[in-house]
Amino acid sequence: MDEISLVAEPRNDKGSPATRRLRVTGRVPGVLYGHGVKPIPVSVDERALHGALSTGAGANALIDLTVGKTHHLALARELQRHPVRQTVAHVDFIVVRRDEIVAAEVPVTLLGEAVAVSRAGGTVEQLLLSVDVHAKPADIPRSFEVDISDLDIGDSIRLSSVVIPPGVTLDLDPESPVVVGHAARVEVVEEPVEEEGAPAPAEPGAEAPTDEAAGS
Repeated sequence: MDEISLVAEPRNDKGSPATRRLRVTGRVPGVLYGHGVKPIPVSVDERALHGALSTGAGANALIDLTVGKTHHLALARELQRHPVRQTVAHVDFIVVRRDEIVAAEVPVTLLGEAVAVSRAGGTVEQLLLSVDVHAKPADIPRSFEVDISDLDIGDSIRLSSVVIPPGVTLDLDPESPVVVGHAARVEVVEEPVEEEGAPAPAEPGAEAPTDEAAGS
């Protein structure tokens, strides 16, 4: 995995007013820590951070973070996003080493089209959107690709069928289903049940008896 260069500036101001001022100027507040590095409050350019996290590696991009005259190999973690705009509001940079095993979340991507399922009016349900893995930073996969072209109604593709690159381990059971083909749902319409003792519906054209007729 290629390393992406990103420049961070140390920040001294703390608190909500200071972070709001940073965001107004197009910068994202964050903190750098790990491997004995004392937590350093930093800020990064919002566009540069977006570009770094928009590569194929996504949030698992390996970042060469420059803070002053110091370079740190880091991963972006604990991304806090704006509830409406979904822009990054805060980011933690975790210092890592190239030779250590780290935890990461890798997305699962479906390839192809389950023609047999769609022709039968069924649906494809993806049960695993991502998988937690352990690997060296440079060995973290960009995604796990699952081909659903041969999926049929009642079929499932399990984690054991997914190609796992060397040096990558998973915590999940290999028999965990990733995607399932479901049959079309059939809606059952229940007939209304008549209550006992309820008067039978009148015949078409018949007149309801008057009070006098009922009492005669």
